Amino acid sequence: MTEDVTTEDITTEPEETNEKVKQMEANKKKYEFIEDLPGVGPATAQKLRDLGYHTVESLAMAASRELEPVGVSEKKAFQIIEAARSSVGIAFIRADELFKMRKSVLRLTSGSKALDKILDGGLETQTITEFYGEYGSGKSQMCHQLCVNVQLPPDRGGLNGAALYVDTENTFRLERIVQMAKFAGLEPEEAVKNIIYAEAYTSDHQMFLLENADEIIKANNIKLIIIDSLTAHFRSEYIGREMLASRQQRLNKHMHKLVALARAFNAVAVVTNQVMAKPDQFFGDAIHPIGGNIVGHTSHTRIYLRRASHGPIRIARLVSSPYLPEGEEILKVTGNGIEDVSEEEKATKTRGR
Repeated sequence: MTEDVTTEDITTEPEETNEKVKQMEANKKKYEFIEDLPGVGPATAQKLRDLGYHTVESLAMAASRELEPVGVSEKKAFQIIEAARSSVGIAFIRADELFKMRKSVLRLTSGSKALDKILDGGLETQTITEFYGEYGSGKSQMCHQLCVNVQLPPDRGGLNGAALYVDTENTFRLERIVQMAKFAGLEPEEAVKNIIYAEAYTSDHQMFLLENADEIIKANNIKLIIIDSLTAHFRSEYIGREMLASRQQRLNKHMHKLVALARAFNAVAVVTNQVMAKPDQFFGDAIHPIGGNIVGHTSHTRIYLRRASHGPIRIARLVSSPYLPEGEEILKVTGNGIEDVSEEEKATKTRGR
């Protein structure tokens, strides 16, 4: 009979691990600006910025073919990217060393202890969390709450950071931030200063904003990147089956840029997604998120939000995660924000679908 192995059982020799960490740090040459990278002069640096690469961190996540418009050879592009990657420490490592590095992953509270529980403590940095559901299910409310929560200290589930909010449906409301900030004990004027906002008018504009966000993220200590909603513009602009392949390719590029920024700056990435109904589906839930497999594969954690039959109650279901089991919890949306539901309320409220 074999014993179960937990993460606590993973150990490494302290002296060996410390020596390896010191060696890795010694091998890393820090480049503060992209001009500091070997082979990058002022003209090349400007072309890189025009492409949306303003920081060494974002350049480290690039592919060599993405630098073709700069006018450098594929070999030189690879050398530039390799230098950037050496600066931020991207290399092959053993799994036990990866486990130690995973401790740098932080978690952001959703505002609901029940939801945090099925998320193993909250929303992870360096990954994309997707909230999808019908109109009025609480997706934008969750985004507003996260903008406030990210400013809280770590002992309260926050990240002591700021938020970057890309709004595609004109749903962002400062009045809501003020309400939630007051309840959280934050100064409303300071809370709104820590949210960098941009409204995207088209899918091209939406992609442009994200592709040029790295410098803003670094300068403002952004620890939360929100796109609300991810698919609205793509859905309205790419109509018909003949446009489906183009839409999916652009969505794929957009989401990979988002996860690259989240990893480079150890930030939480959150997207909201619209849904569609499949009337020909006779078994199971006929509601499905937009974006197909492209969005499904790139979103690390997917949460389905839906309303209960009445009142402020919402049901949050963890649909998929790289390592967490499916789960479902109840929360509520009130004037204070996202809150847990009391046992009395659970007993008296009727669940939705």
